[in-house]
Amino acid sequence: MKGCYCLIISMKKSEKLQIGNLYQAHKFKKGWYVYIGSSMNSLVARIERHLSDDKKMHWHIDYLLKSENSEIKDVLFNISDEKIECDLARIIANDGEGVPKFGCSDCNCNSHLIYFKRKKDALESVKDAYDTLNFKYYNLNHFKSEFSKKMKNKKN
Repeated sequence: MKGCYCLIISMKKSEKLQIGNLYQAHKFKKGWYVYIGSSMNSLVARIERHLSDDKKMHWHIDYLLKSENSEIKDVLFNISDEKIECDLARIIANDGEGVPKFGCSDCNCNSHLIYFKRKKDALESVKDAYDTLNFKYYNLNHFKSEFSKKMKNKKN
């Protein structure tokens, strides 16, 4: 299954973090972040990886999610062969504040991590972006009820 996703991340308090080779000590403000990504191979496995605490540090987002102050509170995603990750990032960035060069080393975007002060604003921006692009999206509850069960059944 292929698609794009937006992680809705709570940052409980401000913290300086090293993000791989990108930043030695970048200050992440208390508030809400939207991380925009895609998986054109296995969307379910990618989302499960982000939700897991047990992983090697590979992507910029892994370093942010490693912090005890950050937590994924929701995931909005679409299922499609069309990669709309950069379009989502561009639209969402119009409403929030991008963290320069975060998560976009493989494209020409300014950022794939957008900061918002309030959760409501972050969620509305993501939903509006999907609506603007005319893509149906699903949330974390849908993911947990539909896809995680199927993956677990396949492993057993």
